[in-house]
Amino acid sequence: QVQLVESGGGLVQAGGSLRLSCAASGSMFIFRFNTLDWYRQAPGKQREFVALIDSSGNTNYTDSVKGRFTISRDNAKKTVYLSMNSLSPDDTAVYYCKLTDSTTATAYWGQGTQVTVSS
Repeated sequence: QVQLVESGGGLVQAGGSLRLSCAASGSMFIFRFNTLDWYRQAPGKQREFVALIDSSGNTNYTDSVKGRFTISRDNAKKTVYLSMNSLSPDDTAVYYCKLTDSTTATAYWGQGTQVTVSS
């Protein structure tokens, strides 16, 4: 079992930066050897993929955040981060982290953290 808790959201002006954290509790093995994702959901929209980092440190991003967002992980701390720069009002959303246990195909989600970017 894994529990995920996001933090670091808040209100920021356009052009500003935030760093989100997602701390996991539970199995270090599950954390260390699986892919972690960040998703976001804006009001009235479906939840969308933002970024992922696999167990080898390979990353992938949705086009709209490439060059502005950076995903990273600290396995010793069981934490995944999302550094966000050059924020725009279009980035306003609730941000969620997800861990997928590949051995059981179980997806674990955090409760989300609100990011609001003012113009």
